[in-house]
Amino acid sequence: MQGFFDFLKALGAARMAAMAAVTLALIGFFAFLMIRMSQPQMVPLFTDLSVEDSSAIIKDLERQAIPYEMKNDGAIIMAPKENIARLRMKLAEGGLPKGGGVGYEIFDKSDALGATSFIQNINHLRALEGELARTIRGIDRVQAARVHLVLPDRPLFARDKAEATASIVLKVRGTLETQQVRAIRHLVATAVNGMKPERVSVIDETGKLLADGATPNDLNNGVGADDRKSAYESRLRQQVEAIVTSVVGPGHARVQLSADFDLNRITQTSDKYDPDGRVMRSSQTREEQSTTSDGKEGGQVSASTELPGNNKPEGNAAPRDASKKTEEIVNYEISRVTKTEVIEAGRVNRISAAVLVDGVYAKNDKGEMAYQPRAKEEIDRIAALVRSAIGFDAKRGDQVEVVNLRFAENTPVSIGEPTNWMTYLTFTKEDIMRGAELGVMALLGLIVLLMVVRPLVRRIVTPESAARAAGLAGTAGVAGAIGVDPNSAGMNGEGGGGGSISSEGGANISIVGGGEQVAISNRTSAMIDVAKVQGQVHAQSVQKVGELAEKNPQEAVSIIRGWLHEDAA
Repeated sequence: MQGFFDFLKALGAARMAAMAAVTLALIGFFAFLMIRMSQPQMVPLFTDLSVEDSSAIIKDLERQAIPYEMKNDGAIIMAPKENIARLRMKLAEGGLPKGGGVGYEIFDKSDALGATSFIQNINHLRALEGELARTIRGIDRVQAARVHLVLPDRPLFARDKAEATASIVLKVRGTLETQQVRAIRHLVATAVNGMKPERVSVIDETGKLLADGATPNDLNNGVGADDRKSAYESRLRQQVEAIVTSVVGPGHARVQLSADFDLNRITQTSDKYDPDGRVMRSSQTREEQSTTSDGKEGGQVSASTELPGNNKPEGNAAPRDASKKTEEIVNYEISRVTKTEVIEAGRVNRISAAVLVDGVYAKNDKGEMAYQPRAKEEIDRIAALVRSAIGFDAKRGDQVEVVNLRFAENTPVSIGEPTNWMTYLTFTKEDIMRGAELGVMALLGLIVLLMVVRPLVRRIVTPESAARAAGLAGTAGVAGAIGVDPNSAGMNGEGGGGGSISSEGGANISIVGGGEQVAISNRTSAMIDVAKVQGQVHAQSVQKVGELAEKNPQEAVSIIRGWLHEDAA
């Protein structure tokens, strides 16, 4: 312990403080490298998140004690790569992320006093679009939705009013069925006042048009003729393939089906009359009665006789002629039937189905798998099943063909996938970036070790006295190299000259040559740096030896000759 304390005292307070500072810095640096290299690789968990979804996801990650990072003001959340799949499934189970959009909560914190009617109308439109988007996202296979509504205002004194329209962009998982697209259009149309389903356009995230809202009189609800035909053929094909596969086994049947559609819309009106069926429509009866008499026997007819209150002359009245007439008119309506039939477009004129089935494979006498064709009775039963599945109608001209042929053997195609240890050499972009980051950190740590730690340790473990002794030993070695005995007081050589080097106290050096004595005194301080001491001693020794060689050239030549003779011996 005493030696250790002496060593610390020899270092000095300033050097110990510098060493402590450098040690702390190195500890912090290597701690940073270890923490950084031990951290898991972070990859994006979700991107383009709204503030609400980001807050809910972070809260769930903190509850599970899972490390995370946020980027782009919370729009991107990073998580460990090994936990990405599990976290996405766990968050999807909880309905996260829900997606952006503003609903009717936009009116919760609005300033009703300072809001104009224009702002209120814009907020109402935003709220309606957000609520519709939330409702559409609740439909199966719909991952995200965005709704754009166009609700034109009716100007004053205008006779015609522009129709409301809507555009919907969907992000789906898989493919939406025609019924689902129609349901979305009717949902939006019934939620917006004055909107018709045929005025709603629907597209998916790939830009595929699912429903066209540009045609006002779209009788097929935005579904084109080709789409209807494809959907109908696909549905029948799946039904036929399912029933045939259950008989011959999976992968042993191929079904192709074609349907001929009549896309003409026909309206027929017919009138039918029934002569045997009569219905009285109206009846009219008219009756007339008249009486005539001879005026001569009854006296003359004059104005006075016809005045009221004037008594006619009495006399025998002549006989009168009486007549009575009755007329009856009856109107009958003939029975009539008026029939109007509307035949919508999309009638099936004919269906053609082609079914190819494989044979049976069984082991032969040699134990090998051999192909055997199916029996005709089995093929006929399969054809009967196909006819029933497609609704076969001979009057319509339907055709069904079931053929038994051997399928071609599928030769596996090599796609160059790595096998065995080559699978470990497949790197993704994230793996390459992670490897580059670790390599830079490792290189930086190695540089610090070689350039900082190694010289510092050497300087610490090498005491000052040892360095001074090494410098003096180097001086003695130089002197001995030119044939001088550092322990003697004189040196003789050819040429009549002599020289001597004496060492006193390890710090004073005397050189005598040619009757002249050159004294060189070099006193060093104990606190001088070791490297500086070594450099000064070596430089001074070489310089003085050079001066000695210049002043005593004959002695130098004799010394070199002595070296040559020693090597030869």
